[in-house]
Amino acid sequence: MKTDIEIAQECKLKRINEIAEMLNLTDDDYEAYGKYKAKIELSLLNNLKDKKNGKLVLVTAITPTPAGEGKSTVTIGLTQGLNKIGKNAVAALREPSLGPVFGIKGGACGGGYAQIVPMEDINLHFNGDFHAIGSAHNLISACIDNHIKQGNELKIDTNKIVFKRVVDMNDRALRDIVIGLGGSENGVTRQSSFQITVASEIMAILCLSNSLMDLKERIGNIVFAYDVNDNPLKVKDLKVEGAACALLKDAIKPNLVQTLENTPAIVHGGPFANIAHGCNSILATKLALKLSDYTITEAGFAADLGAEKFLDIKCRAADLKPNCIVLVATIRALKHHGGALELNKEDLNALNKGFENLDKHIENMRKYNVPVVVAINKFSSDTQKEIECITKHCQDIGADISLCEVWEKGGEGGKDLAQKVVKAASEESNYKPLYDLEKSIKEKIELICKEIYGAGDIKFSAKANKMIKKIETIGFGNLPICMSKTQKSISDNPALLNAPKGYTLNIDEVKLASGAGFIIAMAGGIIDMPGLPKIPAACNIDIDENGKISGLF
Repeated sequence: MKTDIEIAQECKLKRINEIAEMLNLTDDDYEAYGKYKAKIELSLLNNLKDKKNGKLVLVTAITPTPAGEGKSTVTIGLTQGLNKIGKNAVAALREPSLGPVFGIKGGACGGGYAQIVPMEDINLHFNGDFHAIGSAHNLISACIDNHIKQGNELKIDTNKIVFKRVVDMNDRALRDIVIGLGGSENGVTRQSSFQITVASEIMAILCLSNSLMDLKERIGNIVFAYDVNDNPLKVKDLKVEGAACALLKDAIKPNLVQTLENTPAIVHGGPFANIAHGCNSILATKLALKLSDYTITEAGFAADLGAEKFLDIKCRAADLKPNCIVLVATIRALKHHGGALELNKEDLNALNKGFENLDKHIENMRKYNVPVVVAINKFSSDTQKEIECITKHCQDIGADISLCEVWEKGGEGGKDLAQKVVKAASEESNYKPLYDLEKSIKEKIELICKEIYGAGDIKFSAKANKMIKKIETIGFGNLPICMSKTQKSISDNPALLNAPKGYTLNIDEVKLASGAGFIIAMAGGIIDMPGLPKIPAACNIDIDENGKISGLF
């Protein structure tokens, strides 16, 4: 079997103007970035404001194995499958981060015959959005330290600066650093740290903004520190929100590319779902809804992370109502949760035990009153008995199920799933968020932890309790919650597989993201700057004298 990059490089791409024409875009609606990529102008949304939205389909997944289970692949394959059965569908996806591309997971353009292309460009820098986000973020960081150096008129408490620097790379050495060394000319010496760009509040703001001016206002509202009297200080106090927004004037525009089957795809933004809210931009999703009959989007990691935040944060901020949720599962992941050590061998006992994880995610998604379809992403190691076993189980619990073969067959392998999604999306969606914003911060956190994660008790550290009190005191208690925890378990403990119940979940830290408009609750020792594995994926990536890249997957 050919590798993903070999398949992608053999694809016959259409010029981006041809893809734009498929969406009825005029030359004024987009700006080409070379032959196969473009930026869509924000003015198009206003021009289409009176056009009816298409159906919104969210693709999420069960708790994955470390390698992931093909959620992006199914998202792209489903979009291709819908077009195969005569529906006008557009994929709305996140952009890949260089951290996992060079780390352990690899790229995020799908796989096999369900990919977005040009995959090398999308995985490596793309149209420069992440660089712009990092520059805007680090401009603010530089201005904070410069303000302190130049007299500190705002009386910033250097021990209460909560705005870190960012870089789009996995680099554990930057988790805890000291800056300003070498004498007074180099600024004030203080302890600081970096986070990966996809955890930046600027990234979250870009993805949750509804316009350029909304973006600027949100940047200005970021609380970057507290003064010596413990009063919050915002970026607008530094008077640099305009400059930061200027750096993002192109990054805020969604990117247009295509799938291997020349289906349009809008790719924009890329917050992680374990340390951020895990959804593509509101602007990209809204554009896709206006330009298609079916918008297929995804949210990071499993349904307990990305989907919960999509439904409780993004849908509120954008006034979106999803029509269907596709829950991606693999037989090997379910066997992993059932205790199997050899995932490529038939193991009906482990598979049956692993159904607890599948059932919990189905139960969670049904709490939002949106129809759910289970998509089994087929692997070559799946046996007929295992396929029959999971099919019967889903039928027994009243869940629609589709065997998805998009990795091997592209859109043709997603036609059955497409038909079931069309049927499910035609049903009435009575979407409602899990919790009311008027509840206290602790009540909202506890509700998520008990209802979605299955926790029996929630313990808040003294540090978390102190910050919760501060956030409520300064008037931000009515914001939604963005949970930050491991993606390897429904719980906060990566070693607890399947669907643990009744355990104690620990909230270590709580942070305010006032510009993004949510409160971050960090559980189980999660960190926002990943490290590289012993053998990074970067070791397998190469380029030849003709500029042809190999080793991306």
